[in-house]
Amino acid sequence: MRIGITLALACSVGLVACGDQAPEPEAPEPAAAEPAAAPPAPLRTLAPENAVLYFIAPADGDEVTSPVNILFGLSGAGVAPAGIVFPDSGHHHMLVDTGMPPEDIPIPEDANHLHFGLGQSEAMVELPPGEHQLQLLLGDHLHIPHDPPVASEVITVTVVE
Repeated sequence: MRIGITLALACSVGLVACGDQAPEPEAPEPAAAEPAAAPPAPLRTLAPENAVLYFIAPADGDEVTSPVNILFGLSGAGVAPAGIVFPDSGHHHMLVDTGMPPEDIPIPEDANHLHFGLGQSEAMVELPPGEHQLQLLLGDHLHIPHDPPVASEVITVTVVE
């Protein structure tokens, strides 16, 4: 009789386990969100061969008054306003008391990164009294430094009252 009860119990468990409902599929785990790819950096304009950017005035070590008359010199390349695509050209930017910006994005425009996007080769620049490091940097039509960058030597001027 024990065998009969054991057999009946085993069959009951088996029938319940074999019900006619299909097992519910397991919900797939949500895919991990992949970070959005950064947009590609704009292509940099090749620097004109033998381009040289320099200060005509002031000279390194000069004592000046503000506003400072800055004269930009450029040889081996032309000057074109921002937004104008012209071979072997760019427009001036002046770095004030700062290092070179990243080379693959537009040069920032703030108190330390002055833009001369109209094609100027001379500017009157207000500087507070004291010592300042200045450097010129040529930007392409999109304000991005050339490849390789066309930059002047860093000069130091002292603004006196």
